[in-house]
Amino acid sequence: GWLTAEYSMLPYSTQTRKARDIVKGRIDGRSVEIQRLIGRSLRAVVDLEKLGPRTIWVDCDVLQADGGTRTTAITGASLALAVACRKLLKEKKIDTPPMQKLLAAVSAGLLDGQAIVDLNYEEDKLVAVDFNLVATEDGEFVEVQGSGEEATFAGSQLDEMLALARKGVVELIAAQRAVLARIMVSPPET
Repeated sequence: GWLTAEYSMLPYSTQTRKARDIVKGRIDGRSVEIQRLIGRSLRAVVDLEKLGPRTIWVDCDVLQADGGTRTTAITGASLALAVACRKLLKEKKIDTPPMQKLLAAVSAGLLDGQAIVDLNYEEDKLVAVDFNLVATEDGEFVEVQGSGEEATFAGSQLDEMLALARKGVVELIAAQRAVLARIMVSPPET
């Protein structure tokens, strides 16, 4: 089997209307990069063999772009994938759960020398360092990405952002589990 994702920001998800890719006649490079990241992240927690001869497409449409759209898309896609896998099991289209664990992603950064997590748009514009973490519920890393926007940063600041981001991932996965429990879907076994 295979698993892939599509990512798009809807026209009025931003402060000024964003034209649809179809109108421009091409997919914007940022969207391509993000959908590849989403697909890679999800494949890291799925046994593709267990999907059988099928492809799962996860559609990620940004309704409101207030910072952290790629990390929010990954977190939502993980939840959607858990629901889809449960549906395939219930309908007896697959024999065993292909999703091995939940994952989530969160942004972090350095604003005025202070580490912050889950940046909104205004914070994202102002940070000196931009950092994203994709991790599983048991704390394993899928992707760690950070870069100085206008400055360098120290190892101690990286450690501080990473600690905040790991805590954020734990909180997001707890929220995912609460949603799955509310809609009566068994989460992947850890």
